[in-house]
Amino acid sequence: MKRVLLSVLAAAAMCPALVSAQTQTAAPSVVNRSGSPADIERIIRAFTQKESEFRKALNEYGFRRDAVIQTIAFGGQISGEYHRVSSFVFDDSGRRYEKILKFPIPTLTEIQLTAEDLEDLGGVQAFALESSKIDEYSFSYVGKEKIDELDTYVFDVTPKILADARRLAALKKSKLPERFFQGRVWVDDQDLQIVKARGKGVPEFDQRFPTFETYREQIDGKYWFPTYSYADDELNFKSGQTVHLRMRVKFTDFQRLRGRATVIEQGDETEEKPKPTPAPPASKPKP
Repeated sequence: MKRVLLSVLAAAAMCPALVSAQTQTAAPSVVNRSGSPADIERIIRAFTQKESEFRKALNEYGFRRDAVIQTIAFGGQISGEYHRVSSFVFDDSGRRYEKILKFPIPTLTEIQLTAEDLEDLGGVQAFALESSKIDEYSFSYVGKEKIDELDTYVFDVTPKILADARRLAALKKSKLPERFFQGRVWVDDQDLQIVKARGKGVPEFDQRFPTFETYREQIDGKYWFPTYSYADDELNFKSGQTVHLRMRVKFTDFQRLRGRATVIEQGDETEEKPKPTPAPPASKPKP
């Protein structure tokens, strides 16, 4: 029987406003608040290895993504919206494409999209903490928690790189800094896979990113894939501007296909050459 978090369905129903590699040898930093230190490290090793397997398995699946980002005015009304519905499939040569099914003209005026926003939509918010990245994070074991019918281990996760000012400055000069997750994850105590994550993408620099919750669902009785991500947050920029932002990203229609992991987005099915990806709504304020 497929195991599922009932919270996924409940969270989706709570959004009426949104209408439309191998394990590294270095040991992670662990703060063990309860339980055996050896057991905690074993759990971390296990679920990060499962994350590597999950990421590899995801390259064999096609799916549909429905992303909505809205800005909310002081009175509660929607002041701007970005809505993009896409289908991710493989072509005959094995390359993955994003086929845009619905993409009305965005009406956002308070924020603009950046490359980091697009990365968050496709990567960080789905949050695959692979074993090859384990030594770049510090883990703090919180304890056990029951979510619906699942018993989970709870960990706070912090990227170590944020404490290194020199590496951070170097990343800031690069074209697209590597994105990291900072927040909390819930790991199923049976499958030892992440079933829920709450946090945000970092570093932010002059930008701001919302705190989100991502829920996963067991697909094909094996891997827990992200199926729903939601954020309702106020972004406070250095200029003094505050923007109330809501976001909802749904992943549906997972189908196992064959192909390579190369991802090339395509906005028009009639053209063989893939088009560049239009940027999603941003976390960077407009002047």
